[in-house]
Amino acid sequence: MNSLKGKVALITGVSRRSGIGFGIAKRLASEGADLYLHSFTPYDRMMSLEMDQNESELILQELTKHGISVDQTEADFTQHEAPYQVIKAVVNRFGHIDILILNHTHDTLKFLDDLTAEEIDRHLAVNVRAALLLVQQFAKQYNGKSGGRIILLTSGQHLGPMPHMAYVASKGALHQLTCSLADALIEKGITVNTVNPGPTKTYQPDEETNSAVLKRMPLGRWGQPDDASRLICWLVSEDAGWITGQVINSEGGFRKG
Repeated sequence: MNSLKGKVALITGVSRRSGIGFGIAKRLASEGADLYLHSFTPYDRMMSLEMDQNESELILQELTKHGISVDQTEADFTQHEAPYQVIKAVVNRFGHIDILILNHTHDTLKFLDDLTAEEIDRHLAVNVRAALLLVQQFAKQYNGKSGGRIILLTSGQHLGPMPHMAYVASKGALHQLTCSLADALIEKGITVNTVNPGPTKTYQPDEETNSAVLKRMPLGRWGQPDDASRLICWLVSEDAGWITGQVINSEGGFRKG
């Protein structure tokens, strides 16, 4: 335990206790990392995702039980300045950032026929532009010692067709960026890896969706946030210091066809 004691992690997209972001935060907190959490609850409410009115307070209460320092902020990554402001806020609070985990996302589940230019722009702004700017600003503040970690999250767009085209385009970009970002940052002591957690039960699916997913899961269950968080916690540890530029599929054998 406490393998991350003395480390500071910024985790984006932590707004619901049932989500992957909170699962990651709990796992890192249990290993002693201090945390700064980003959320944007208007998106979650727009998508009718399950959460309490005082969700952010409940998240902080749960994490502080581990005896760590934790803070949080809301930011809309469709806004150009938001990534800069978030990094600045973390550095002002903790003095530095060692670990950057980009768990935030924008997906309005639109099919090709329903897309507008504005909808595409919002996906690219949140999922690609904000990610790149956060990586850039993280690297600029990093001290150059070994142990810097960046984790991107994607959804396996490279493994087969998916219906929501703006989301596919934006998350697919992160997959393609992984190798190049890793190469650009390796000499600064920073590794970059991407995790595809596969179908993860962060909400209560309807019966049809649940049945369709389970038929493709040979282990007989959906992924849980802790499945992704265990892998990510290891990737940000010293034990994973030789691994960079990889896209890791952690899907429990999910069958695409």
